[in-house]
Amino acid sequence: MKDTNRHRTGPALPAPQRGFTLIELAVALLIGLFLIGGLLTLVQAMKRTSSVQSGMSQLQDSERLAMQLITDVVQTTGYFPDPVNNTASSEFAAAGSFVQGQALSGTGTASGTGAGDTISVRYATSGGDNVIDCSGNTRTTATSLTNTFSVDANNNLQCTLTVGTGTSTTFPLVSGVTNIAILYGVQTNSTSGNNSIDAYLTASQVTAGNYWPAVISVQVALTFTNPLYGTGNGQTTQASPTITFRRVIDLMNKAGVNT
Repeated sequence: MKDTNRHRTGPALPAPQRGFTLIELAVALLIGLFLIGGLLTLVQAMKRTSSVQSGMSQLQDSERLAMQLITDVVQTTGYFPDPVNNTASSEFAAAGSFVQGQALSGTGTASGTGAGDTISVRYATSGGDNVIDCSGNTRTTATSLTNTFSVDANNNLQCTLTVGTGTSTTFPLVSGVTNIAILYGVQTNSTSGNNSIDAYLTASQVTAGNYWPAVISVQVALTFTNPLYGTGNGQTTQASPTITFRRVIDLMNKAGVNT
């Protein structure tokens, strides 16, 4: 009898399965950790860049707001409605550091240490001329306005506003300001008669020389904390902890016609 099973064919048996070796698992784990580390580094760099950009954007916004408010107020120094029937003496009575008719005053030595100087500005509004005060608001009734800028102990640029002879109110305006330094452009030679600035003096020097009526312009320097300082990439040693912005502002009733 023939053995019919000798030539019987059928499907091949599957090959035995084998797992990964410990070396292969270690290599795969190492590659995975390398990729995750690179991703985390990229995320941290993007987060740091975003934080720096946000800080610089906030600094620019704060600088623009602070300088614009100060400029608008200082340029209006000594303004009063109806100059035909009114005078500075009739509009601005003696009060505090102001003598009668005086519209500009200040304190300090333009030092870069501590909170710095103060500047006080007086003007009047008819209530319908859109004149703003240092808080950025306008008035609906005729009154005089006294605006004082300074820096408080918490590094805030602040405005102290007195409406008429009423109670003074202080408004915080911009944070991150460490110092305000102010110089006054003065025509010390009263005989020249051409509104030419021949000296920039501190408030103390202006007071000592009785030059407040001769002030033609104001140089304001605001010092802010630097958002880039201490953020890595060598910024601790390469960047200053503060940034100073300067602007020269002419007094509206002294600088003459601008073209």
